[in-house]
Amino acid sequence: MAGGGEEKVKLLGTWASPFVLRAQLALSFKGVSFENVDEDLSSKSDLLLRSNPVHKAVPVLIHNGRPVCESLVIVQYVNEAFDGPPLLPADPHERAVARFWAAFIGDKLVAPWHKVFTAKIEEEKAEWMEQTLAAVDVLEGGLKECSRGGSFFGGDNVGYVDVVLGGAVPWVYGTEALSGTRLFDAGRVPLLAAWLERFGALDTVKAVMADIPTRLVELAKKKQAEAAAAATAGDC
Repeated sequence: MAGGGEEKVKLLGTWASPFVLRAQLALSFKGVSFENVDEDLSSKSDLLLRSNPVHKAVPVLIHNGRPVCESLVIVQYVNEAFDGPPLLPADPHERAVARFWAAFIGDKLVAPWHKVFTAKIEEEKAEWMEQTLAAVDVLEGGLKECSRGGSFFGGDNVGYVDVVLGGAVPWVYGTEALSGTRLFDAGRVPLLAAWLERFGALDTVKAVMADIPTRLVELAKKKQAEAAAAATAGDC
C-alpha cells in the first residue's frame, strides 16, 4: 500500500451493484485491505450523504478520511494511490485506449442492458437486448485490440478494462439464468466467452464475487413475483 503505515480504507456500497464490485475488484487486485460498509439506499447514512453530496450514490471510497466518488474514478484512484500490479498501462496511448473501452462498456453495454430489466413492454425489452448484444459484438473487437493476443484486456495480466467489465460478470450469469440469453456466447463472441471463463476462475475474483450471482437471481425472481402479484391485484 502506498505510503505504508496505518492507512484506513472504507468502501461504501451495496452487494448488488456492479459499480461497487468494480471498486472491490480494483482494491483486491492491488492487495489493499479495506472495510466494506453496506449502505441501505432507501435510508442513506449520514456518512454517505456527507461523502457524496452531489450524487448521494455508491460506491464511495474513503481513504484516510477523504472520499472518492464514481466507480471509474475510484478504479483509477486505486491504481495511482496504492502499490501493487498496475491496472493502467504506462504508455499514454494505451491508457487512452483502455479508458475509451471502459467508457464504451458503461455507455453502450451497461446502459441498454439495465433497461432490459426496467422496461415494461416486451417489445422495448427486446429492442434494448438487441442494442446490448450489438455492443457485446463491438466489445469483442475491443478485447482483441487491447489484449494483443494475451488472456485479458490488460494483456497477460488483469488491467483497467478487465476490472470495469468484471464488475458486470455476475449479471452476465444472472441474465442467462433469468432469460436464457447468453451474452458472451462462444459461437458469437469467442474471445469474450474465453475471457469470462478465465476471469471468473481467478482466485481474487472468486473471493470478491462469492455467491453474488446466485443472490442476484434470487433477488430478481423475488422482484418479478412481486411485480406479477401487484399486476394481478390491480386487475381485480
